[in-house]
Amino acid sequence: MSIEQPTEQPGPSIHISDAARHTLREALAKGGGGWLRLRIDERFAHELLFEPGAEGDIVVETDGLTLLLDPASARRAEGLSIDFVQDLSGAGLRFDNPNQSGRDRSGGGQWIELTRDCAASLIPRGEQLRLARGERVRLTQALGGSFTVGTASGQLARIAGDDADALGRELPPPNEAPAPAGAFDLQQVLDALRTVYDPEIPVNVVDLGLIYQCQAQPLEGGGQRVAIKMSMTAPGCGMGDVLKEEARAKVQALPAVAEVEIELVWEPPWDPSRMSEAARLQLGLL
Repeated sequence: MSIEQPTEQPGPSIHISDAARHTLREALAKGGGGWLRLRIDERFAHELLFEPGAEGDIVVETDGLTLLLDPASARRAEGLSIDFVQDLSGAGLRFDNPNQSGRDRSGGGQWIELTRDCAASLIPRGEQLRLARGERVRLTQALGGSFTVGTASGQLARIAGDDADALGRELPPPNEAPAPAGAFDLQQVLDALRTVYDPEIPVNVVDLGLIYQCQAQPLEGGGQRVAIKMSMTAPGCGMGDVLKEEARAKVQALPAVAEVEIELVWEPPWDPSRMSEAARLQLGLL
């Protein structure tokens, strides 16, 4: 693979700690490549992926590591620091981005005062909780349109995207154009499922290896019937029904999909070997 170095657009300044550099070099050695793609979306969710270069990429060289960024990600990356942290909450890469508005520089997540009452699901049991207007919560994850927060009492909870306004957030409108007739394929379903994230782990359900089966069948009256078998990282996880409904709604929103059936299964039991290389890299497991 050859990548044309840009001549007019300078790359952003990115700092990678020694611990993160060691982890990334090990991942590259196992993956057999020389480049990593850094993607930063409009919500400042950061992903490092094993992906090839593309036209228009910005190439950033930092102490022997080569990062590829699309132009939008490059604009959001100036001053970014990447570290590898291992603490009581687990091990993985941490991204400190000075361009993210409202971030908490103490590293503990952003404290937000709720503007109205809203529903939440306790993690990991899935029990329903009512959070009151004026209550302060600490935002710990905002991926895929849902939010994970810590409450003042020390509980961890998930707030659905429909209640984003209670957090003072505005969800961007869907950016997927309707698929042309006859162009449906299962990749569209998998792309939709990649916007469903585990509320405790910043990885989507596809890369976590929670999608065991995904099939589509055309219906006589038109449209597709999609059947999905998915699992959770632990048997009987209380968040199973919550993630199942989020997955169903996002797949159902695809223009060509008429029916969606999702079944939670527990055999074979999930284990970390089912994760994609991108997920293992994100969590520092490579």
